[in-house]
Amino acid sequence: MAAQKSRRLPPLSGVLVLVMASTGLVVIDITIVALGLPLISADVADGKSAESVVVTYMVAMGALTQAAGSLSDRWGRRSLFLAGIAVFTLASLAATSAQDLWWLNAARVFQGCGAAVIMVNGIPLISDRYTGEERNLAIGAWGSFATAAGLLAPALGGVLIDAVGWRAVFAINLPLGAAAWALAARVLPRPSPAPASAPSSTGRPDWAGSLLLMLGLGTATLLMLRPDDRPWAGQDTVALLTACLALAAFLVLQLRVPMPTLELRMFTRPAFCGAMLAVLLSRVLTIGGSVYLVLYLSDGLGLNPTAAGLLMTPIFLAQIATGMVGSKLLSHWAPGLVIGSGYLLKAIGFAALALLITPNTPWWALLGPLLAWGAGGGIAGAPVMAVAVQVTEPERVGMVAGAVSTLASLGAGVGTAALGAVFALHGGAGTGSRAVADGTRAVLTVSAALAAVAVLTTLVLIHPHRVPRPDRTRAREPAR
Repeated sequence: MAAQKSRRLPPLSGVLVLVMASTGLVVIDITIVALGLPLISADVADGKSAESVVVTYMVAMGALTQAAGSLSDRWGRRSLFLAGIAVFTLASLAATSAQDLWWLNAARVFQGCGAAVIMVNGIPLISDRYTGEERNLAIGAWGSFATAAGLLAPALGGVLIDAVGWRAVFAINLPLGAAAWALAARVLPRPSPAPASAPSSTGRPDWAGSLLLMLGLGTATLLMLRPDDRPWAGQDTVALLTACLALAAFLVLQLRVPMPTLELRMFTRPAFCGAMLAVLLSRVLTIGGSVYLVLYLSDGLGLNPTAAGLLMTPIFLAQIATGMVGSKLLSHWAPGLVIGSGYLLKAIGFAALALLITPNTPWWALLGPLLAWGAGGGIAGAPVMAVAVQVTEPERVGMVAGAVSTLASLGAGVGTAALGAVFALHGGAGTGSRAVADGTRAVLTVSAALAAVAVLTTLVLIHPHRVPRPDRTRAREPAR
């Protein structure tokens, strides 16, 4: 009976509670601030646009994740996680008391840095606490909770802003951050001395590589977040060249330094490449596809923002409901088959939406495909993370988590931009519900094709011979 219970849910521990709660705090802060932008603009920006408050947070978070993940492998999860929570909480205090937009943006930069450290340590802390099937279930629970937090963020933000004002979205982080820091100090084990052969035991951190990566990713993120209606300018060209040169120099440096920020040799493992490609495509489809589907719901079907938002909830609800399913399937199927089945379900959902979308489609006809989209994401999500951890040495899990977060951010930006080009090319930029429906149909058709590509690449790269289903009796071993 005990064995059966362990296969349903991972043993609840202080570490899992800590990771879930702190991740939820960061995920909520990504979207909750956007609701307060009109009030922030009126209060501290003299009526000017306050979108930079969101952009600075995302840029700082996206630029720092890989470096933070690699440093956690060298310096230990506990010390870096405590520092991340402290920086995030103190930056929230600074944001709460901001008197002008410059002050608020500076606080958001530090808040994004703390958020990057918190997020990138989630998988490593779970991996250190759990092994085998329990680890897969814990990753599934963590992912489902993060999705639920993102779903609740708009409702929570609306209540706080209406009741107290925009400063409340930052002030709420103060008691929660303090509680998370106290819990982390209590439950996270102190690191034991690393063996002499461990990669983190000798050599200096790759500071030059980390700075180049942060410069490249930061400028690239700024470019991806630029307004669509702004014409390309000379400063954009400079930013593009800066990003390309910095990232190219980073890649060259990683092959030369003894202790790289990102071990490029990990990408010689087919299963690792398959997992990373799945992460990238997942965000391309989820973020890019949802942006233009919302446009169709509002401009194509004429739904108001509340109705359009409610009609998108089946995606997230299905993803939450099936988040643990993928982890449980790993006990019976090879990971590649589980991930491939999730992407197949996504492809079916996208294809069905593409066939159904017209200016006159009843909203209820979209529910089934939306549920398939979300369920596919839930089934594939946790196994992708499990594969990435399973095929990597335990002392490099932080580096892997950084790569996952970086590719997820990159996929969100690339998906929005690339699918936006598809949307415009097929008439979506025109006026009228017919134009919006045609553009969205093209986006969803391409999304279905990309999901099908993900099925094929997953089955080939994450082959059962390379990554068999987890052994319940043995701890994790690096893949050959």
